[in-house]
Amino acid sequence: MIWEARTKEKFELLISKIPVFHRRITESVVTQQAQNNALLRKSSQVEEQDVVAAFFSDVPSPFYSMMVRLLEQNGFNYKKYGFPKNQG
Repeated sequence: MIWEARTKEKFELLISKIPVFHRRITESVVTQQAQNNALLRKSSQVEEQDVVAAFFSDVPSPFYSMMVRLLEQNGFNYKKYGFPKNQG
């Protein structure tokens, strides 16, 4: 699936900052979920909102704060898409 260029660039930069022992699995899982999110929106390309939603749906809770920090540092505006959702 095609990715919006800026989103792909930011995603690749973020992935490069994940600890090496988690990098490959994170990239695989988030890529697949982001593409699924785009398909659910009936979009032909992955956009920022798809990547953000993928991270929030698939990151284990022990890594949550690191994920939020990495999203912020790499220009992903997760609050724009309503994240974090109420975890109640």
